[in-house]
Amino acid sequence: MSVNYTVKVEESRPASGEKPSAGPVYRSIYAKDGLMEVPAGMQSPWEFFSDSAKRNPENRMLGRRAVIDSKAGPYVWITYGEAYDSALQIGSAIRSRGVNPGDRCGIYGSNCPEWIISMEACNSHAITYVPLYDTLGPNAVEFVINHAEVSIAFVQENKIPAMLTCLPKCSSYLKTIVSFGEISSIQKKEAEDLGVSCFSWKEFALLGCVDHELPSKQRTGICTIMYTSGTTGEPKGVILTNEAIMAEVLSTDQLLFETDRVATADDSYFSFLPLAHVYDQIIETYCIYRGSSIGFWQGDVRYLMEDIVELKPTFFSGVPRIYDRIYTGAMGKISSGGALKKTLFQYAYNYKLGNLEKGLKQDEAAPLLDKFVFNKIKQGLGGQIRVMLSGAAPLSRHVEEFLRVSCGAVLSQGYGLTESCGGCFTSIANVFSMTGTVGVPMTTIEARLESVPELGYDALASVPRGEICLRGKTLFSGYNKRQDLNEEVLVDGWFHTGDIGEWQPNGAMKIIDRKKNIFKLSQGEYIAVENLENTYSRCSLVTSIWVYGNSFESFPVAVVVPDQKALEEWATNNNQTGDFRLLCENLKARKYILNELNSTGQKNKLRGFEMLRAVHLEPNPFDIERDLVTPTFKLKRPQLLKYYKDCIDELYEEAKRRME
Repeated sequence: MSVNYTVKVEESRPASGEKPSAGPVYRSIYAKDGLMEVPAGMQSPWEFFSDSAKRNPENRMLGRRAVIDSKAGPYVWITYGEAYDSALQIGSAIRSRGVNPGDRCGIYGSNCPEWIISMEACNSHAITYVPLYDTLGPNAVEFVINHAEVSIAFVQENKIPAMLTCLPKCSSYLKTIVSFGEISSIQKKEAEDLGVSCFSWKEFALLGCVDHELPSKQRTGICTIMYTSGTTGEPKGVILTNEAIMAEVLSTDQLLFETDRVATADDSYFSFLPLAHVYDQIIETYCIYRGSSIGFWQGDVRYLMEDIVELKPTFFSGVPRIYDRIYTGAMGKISSGGALKKTLFQYAYNYKLGNLEKGLKQDEAAPLLDKFVFNKIKQGLGGQIRVMLSGAAPLSRHVEEFLRVSCGAVLSQGYGLTESCGGCFTSIANVFSMTGTVGVPMTTIEARLESVPELGYDALASVPRGEICLRGKTLFSGYNKRQDLNEEVLVDGWFHTGDIGEWQPNGAMKIIDRKKNIFKLSQGEYIAVENLENTYSRCSLVTSIWVYGNSFESFPVAVVVPDQKALEEWATNNNQTGDFRLLCENLKARKYILNELNSTGQKNKLRGFEMLRAVHLEPNPFDIERDLVTPTFKLKRPQLLKYYKDCIDELYEEAKRRME
C-alpha cells in the first residue's frame, strides 16, 4: 500500500517569457492544514534554555571527558542550573565590555561546553553570535570578523595564536578576546599593543553578575549570522532570525512526536560535527529545548568511536563520511569472522531487510536477531542509540540500508542548507521506502520544483525533476551585506537552492544533481559529476573520488583516493611491490582500479560517455588543510581543479594517446 506523505497546496505554473515552468507546491502531510507556527509569546531560543534550566536544574547538560595523565577518563558533567548561571554571568560580562543587544560576538573553536555557554550568553542579551570556522585559515577568520563587524570573540585556547596573527588586520572592530581556558601574559601583551583586551574564561566571568537585567527579545531579531564556506569565492553570511531557529527546532520536535518519539531528559547526544554549522547547532538547540544531555568528543577523529562507546548516546548526527567508516569497519569484522559467521550474518540481514521492506518498524522487524546477531554493531556505537541522522551530503544507498538493518536504531536522512536553517526535508522514521531519498518537507516549509530546460529537467513531466525551491518559516533573511546575491537566489518569495531534485511517488524527494556541478562534454552531452561520484563510490576499492569533465573533451577523468588495504591486498596477489605511495604510481594498479570503477559504472547503467578513461591515484585523502574539501567534506571543485590541474591535463593526454 503506497502512502503519500505530501499534500498539494498550489497548482503548477507554465513557462512564461524568461521564467521556466514550475511544478505544484507541496507540504508535509503533517502540515496539511497550514505550516507550523511558533507559539504566541515565544520570542527567542533563550527561552528554550532558561525553561529547561528552571524545570530541571539538576539534570546533566554539558559533558566532556576528564583527561588524567594524558588519558581520557569518564565524562564529567555541568548541570543545566550551573550552565544557566554561567551563561548569565558571561552575558553580563559581555555587556560590561560595551557590547549591546544587536552587536556581534564571534565564537571560534571546537565543540565544547564553553562554546554552548558563549552562545547562550549571547542569546540572553539579544547579541548576535557569529561562528568563526574552526577549520578555515586565518584569512577567512579575519574576513568574517571585519565583514560581520565582530567586537568581541570567544576563542578556544589553542586557537589564540591564530587569532593574534590576524589581529593587526581586524582590530578596528575587535576589542575583546576571551579564551575558553587560559591565556598567557605574553599573548595578552601582544593583543594589548593593538588595543585589544584579553581575558581567561575565569577572569572574564568575574566581570559579570548573575542578576543583570535581561533585555526584551524580538522574534525578528538576528540570532546568528552563519558564514558558509561555500565551494566558491568568499564566505557568505547567512542571516538567521530567532523565529527561524525556534521554528526549525519545534518542527523537529513535531516530526519526532508524530512519527517516533521526542527527546527527553533521559536522552543524550554525541556532539562532534562542527557547532559552526547549522546542522549540529539545531540538533543541540533541540536537545537543550528538551532538557537532554550533550557529550562532546575530544576533538580527535582517532578517538571518535572510543568517545561514542564511553558516552553511550541515544541520539547521533553524522555525515556520510563517518557512516562509511562505520560500515567499512563492520564489514571488515564480518568478513574476517570466518565463513559460518558471514553466512549467518547474511541470512539475518536478508531476513530483517525483507521485514523492513514489508513495512515492519525497526524494532519489530527481527527483535531476536537484533539481540543475537546485530548487537555487536550496536555496541560499537555505545549500545543505546535510538535515532541516527545523516545530512550534509548524500548517503550511499547500500550504507543507509546496512545501518537501518544492523544498528538497532531509526535512521533518517535529511537535506538542508544554512539558508534553510538546517533540515528542510527529512525522511520519516520507520518508513523504509524512503531509503535513498531525503524524505518530505519539514512542517515549516513548502517546496516545488522549477524546470531547468537547458539541462533537460522538466518539473511538469510524469517524473517531475527540477531545481528545488523553498518557501516558509525557516528560511534565512538574506546574506549579510550582499543584496546582489539575495536577488539571485530569492525570487518571488522562493529560495532557489541550486540542487536538482526528483519527486518520488510517495512524496519523498530524491536529490539527483547539483545545478552548477554539470559539465557539458565536447559532443554536447551533459554529465552530472556528483551523480557519477556517488555511483563510482560504490566500488569497494575507493575511499574518495573527484570526477572532472572538460567541455573540450568527450569523456571524464578522475582523481581517486584508493582503499589502502584493498590495494595492498591486490599487490600481494599480483606480485607487485612497494609501499602505498609507490603502488598509487604503479601503472598496473591504476589500470586495475580504472577497470573496477568502470565495471561498477556498467553495473549501475552509466552511459558510455560517463565512463572514466583515466584515473590518477592519490595516496592522501582530500583534506581541509589543502583547502580541497569544506568542513563537512564536500568537494571544493574549483580548488581541486587548481590543485590537480597538471595531473588532469596529463590524464587527458594519456587517455587520448591510448585511443589513437
